Amino acid sequence: MQRAKGYSLYLRPTMIGTQRTLGVGPPGSALFYTIACPVGPYYPTGFKAVSLEATTYAVRAWPGGAGNAKLGGNYAPCIVPQMLAAEKGFQQNLWLFHDQKTGEEYVTEAGTMNLFVAWKNEDGVKELITAPLDGTILEGIVRDSILELARDRLAPQGWKISERKYTIKEMDKAADEGRLLDVFGSGTAAVVSPVRNISWNGKMIDCGLEKGKEAGPIAQQIWDWMAEIQYGEVEHKWSVKI
Repeated sequence: MQRAKGYSLYLRPTMIGTQRTLGVGPPGSALFYTIACPVGPYYPTGFKAVSLEATTYAVRAWPGGAGNAKLGGNYAPCIVPQMLAAEKGFQQNLWLFHDQKTGEEYVTEAGTMNLFVAWKNEDGVKELITAPLDGTILEGIVRDSILELARDRLAPQGWKISERKYTIKEMDKAADEGRLLDVFGSGTAAVVSPVRNISWNGKMIDCGLEKGKEAGPIAQQIWDWMAEIQYGEVEHKWSVKI
């Protein structure tokens, strides 16, 4: 393992049932352990923005289910839709939840990542928004870290930081009106994954990246803040030098 920026020790707490029976029910015994794996830079040559296919024909999670838990069963439904999206040239799915009562298609997650959108809302206020913890999305620690940093550092600059439901239709309208500033996913491995565009309803939504750029200004800023804390370049309550 190299001692260089971008290289790290990936830690994954894991639990499996160990009861020597087959059946449906909570196990009488379980094994808790941590996987420790050295990893290289997720973006060895710099950011690579991804393209997403908005997906409603398959649903990753639903209200009242277990979509907020880090379970193998939450990944299995994603495999075939992701393969189908890849055949069309998309790196991941943008999971939408179709509300049968309102007819709206709400944005939830991108692949196995939480999703953030930076836009000027219809009141002209810069807003960083992500879906709420309503049981349909994973409660990502990186998501939580980004929200805390944004409230500490972007809010004083006039940004509104929101955890609320929003629709793909709102994103499309913001893009058409030039208000969509930046879109990116967040997760343990990538930390930040910029999004270039989203295929939805027969059109391509432009996520605001400048020509020739692989990351928008907010995604880049969040990445820089997270990296300098992770590598101990600044003093921070999350970072302890060993």
